[in-house]
Amino acid sequence: MNNIQEKQGRLIQAPAAGQTAFSVLAALSFTHLLNDTLQSLVPSMYPLLKDSFGLTFGQIGLITLVSQVSASVLQPAVGFYTDKRPQRYALAIGMFFTMTGLILLATTSHFGILLLSVGLMGTGSAVFHPEASRLARMASGGRYGMAQSFFQVGGNAGTSLGPLLAAMVIIPYGRGQTAWFALIALLAIVIFIRLGNWYGRNMGNVLRKPAGRSGDTVLSRRTIGISIGILLLLIFSKYIYMASLTNYFTFYLISKFGVSIQNSQLYLFAFLFAVAAGTYFGGPLGDRIGRKYVIWVSILGAAPFALILPYANLLWTSVLSCVIGFVISSAFSAILVYAQELVPGKVGMIAGLFFGFAFGIAGIASAVLGFVADRTGIEFIFTICSYLPLLGLFTGFLPDTEKK
Repeated sequence: MNNIQEKQGRLIQAPAAGQTAFSVLAALSFTHLLNDTLQSLVPSMYPLLKDSFGLTFGQIGLITLVSQVSASVLQPAVGFYTDKRPQRYALAIGMFFTMTGLILLATTSHFGILLLSVGLMGTGSAVFHPEASRLARMASGGRYGMAQSFFQVGGNAGTSLGPLLAAMVIIPYGRGQTAWFALIALLAIVIFIRLGNWYGRNMGNVLRKPAGRSGDTVLSRRTIGISIGILLLLIFSKYIYMASLTNYFTFYLISKFGVSIQNSQLYLFAFLFAVAAGTYFGGPLGDRIGRKYVIWVSILGAAPFALILPYANLLWTSVLSCVIGFVISSAFSAILVYAQELVPGKVGMIAGLFFGFAFGIAGIASAVLGFVADRTGIEFIFTICSYLPLLGLFTGFLPDTEKK
């Protein structure tokens, strides 16, 4: 038994000072892929759920609201608690909630139980993101932007796989096939137990207060508070716009261009794959040139393409959606690490706040956009949301936190 434990310990080891534990980052990125693949199955199934349950767009928005709010409300609380009392097996427990939600989603015939199932899946996501983000920072070896992007790219890749798997498995063969995806959750639980062992061996790194970095600018509390507010505003603009695409892009394509449900899933996959591809560049680029510049380009840089998209034909709609996804996706890692450096020592709380706010605002936006679409048409919401990336102009009010 001791030999087995020693072999397992050698597979995921703590990095030496200044070194990056790529085995841990790879495991976190892979489990992020698994987690977000499972989470993205729900919006990918919206056309199927709409037909089988006889739902309105407002009810579809309500499903997203329950999912995203359950994922968002708990995240800052989880991060705040585990900043003080790290929990080595929290990730495995969170994934158990997700697995339970998947089984209910596959078997229920009642709308209330459907809401409960997505709420359980959201709870699992609420535990996952702040804790996994903390482990990514622990394993970064000081390359915080790269580590967060590496971690994030797995999640975005998983989000892009959801529509593809739904088109291949669930839509042709029925909602009951969703139960098979509980095996993916079980695989993630096994990996999380292994990561929990590594976490336990390196928990002293979590409890140790970080020293300030030489060359960083010292900011007042007021400046920090204003900066956090601006960053949350940028998250507001990014994730409401992303919610319009992630949750209603398939309906937009079906309504405006008459594409089939299965083909609409492929267009959504292309958009989400572009999001995954663009995610990685924000973190490492922020490590090199400064995170503020990456935020500028990512949010505001998407605005021209977003403004053109509602007036494009099918070909250019698919092209523009991929360009927007690639450009705007680089923002989150840069925003998150920028915020963590504004408030050192609160890695989990900041991660929970920003992940939670992102999920919560996306959920509320999905519900509101659904009710608006019921009254004005699906194409109208893409026109009004196209102006949101212009809020990237507020990036100019962020302080330069790093001396070059």
